[in-house]
Amino acid sequence: MNSFMIRRKFVENICRLKLSQKTFCTSEAAKVSSSSGAQPSNDHLGQQKSSNKIEPYDIAIVGGGMVGMALACSLARMPMTKHLKKTPPDPRVSTVTPATISLFKDIGAWKYVEQNRHAYFDQMQVWDYTGLGYTRYDARDVHKEYLGCVVENKVLHSSLLSCMQDTDFQKTIYPSRLSSMTLNPSILSSGVNSTSSGLNERGNLAKLDLNDGNSLYAKLVVGADGSKSLVRELAGFKTTGWKYSQNAIICTVEHSVENRCAWQRFLPAGPIALLPIGDNFSNIVWTMNPNEATDRKLMVEDDFVKDVNYALDYGFGPHPTSSTFGSGGIFSWFKTDTTISANECFKVPPKVVRLSSARMVFPLSLMHANDYASKHVVLIGDAAHTVHPLAGQGVNLGFGDAFALSRVISEGIAVGTDIAEVLLLKKYEAERKTANVTMMAILEGFQRAYSVDFGPLNVLRATAFHGAQYIPPLKRSIISYASGDQRLPIFS
Repeated sequence: MNSFMIRRKFVENICRLKLSQKTFCTSEAAKVSSSSGAQPSNDHLGQQKSSNKIEPYDIAIVGGGMVGMALACSLARMPMTKHLKKTPPDPRVSTVTPATISLFKDIGAWKYVEQNRHAYFDQMQVWDYTGLGYTRYDARDVHKEYLGCVVENKVLHSSLLSCMQDTDFQKTIYPSRLSSMTLNPSILSSGVNSTSSGLNERGNLAKLDLNDGNSLYAKLVVGADGSKSLVRELAGFKTTGWKYSQNAIICTVEHSVENRCAWQRFLPAGPIALLPIGDNFSNIVWTMNPNEATDRKLMVEDDFVKDVNYALDYGFGPHPTSSTFGSGGIFSWFKTDTTISANECFKVPPKVVRLSSARMVFPLSLMHANDYASKHVVLIGDAAHTVHPLAGQGVNLGFGDAFALSRVISEGIAVGTDIAEVLLLKKYEAERKTANVTMMAILEGFQRAYSVDFGPLNVLRATAFHGAQYIPPLKRSIISYASGDQRLPIFS
């Protein structure tokens, strides 16, 4: 729940976002700044202590993680020159879709990602332990260069911070946490400058109290503070969801050769994914029951590596073959319209030779806020929704929230709408709730379908695998939807 604030002065008759004064703060930003030799500024803190008038913010983003930073970066749209230095691989990574990459390019952040470790992949293979079916996807099936890119979270965060920084950009870093929030404070009796930004009525600001004793005021508070969002709790947003009886263990592993493909195998206890990071490294995301996760976190490295290779090879069942359905068999009527990947045989992932990071374990859950917006408060990212990691879509949903909210705010400012107005914020909610709920339903369906080991159901799953492998319209729709095109994976 790191706090991250932006102050913007909007000029009269504005028709586009133009920043004349901006401040932001985040403890995560402090870490990156200090590591690059920059010293955090405390000028704004000093001004607050020495003046009886508190300058209000237009937007306060609570949460300085990747999604909160993406919103701030999209609002600011400012480049800079620094980039993260090469460091050992981190197990916390994200698979970003072509749609997210396009948004990063639009705000000038992707060029900083490309200066650091990252790995594009143009192929993906999905199969299960029964050996009855598999599907291979290729970017060329939809005339794309890649299916996605795997990037360490710290690289994404640093790149967004780099995009925020500029010589004309006034920044203040507050290594503080939100402790309480008041949505209708009595601002006239609190020393707030009532003439700033035309604010001269009570109830136009939210008050944020920080754990260092300081208070901040903002028209709009954005909750980007993760799945345990304090902003969501203090604003009274209700949620729906449940905990899975599964944990995910993540780590970085090394191969003797470079991995250029994304791999996912569904096992009896949950899926295991092997994602390329570049430089012969890959990331493991392995879902299993909590007891197994604890055991595998504590076991010696050699035994863990053996378990990983076992799970990605012959473990739990045989390799699938195309002969199960006769190289298309019942789907042979699509021969006139084939995809490149339909002719590719099953392949075995590259062997893991050693661990390259600590093993981390996380409990899994599904959560969705019943509402994303109210007067003065809006939720984005994990503060609004969490999903099962089996398709790596969680962070892309969050980035989608951030950029959609930025666009809605910009459009509202262009026509003179109050940025804290519920009707404006509900436009963002309507757009993103549809996209998020649809993806959550699909991921939940996959999770439930593979949580049962039952003969007839196994055959149905195999049929679905072969349908995705040999029916070109279905395969193309699945790839397009997973890439962020927001089209349902159906015939089109």
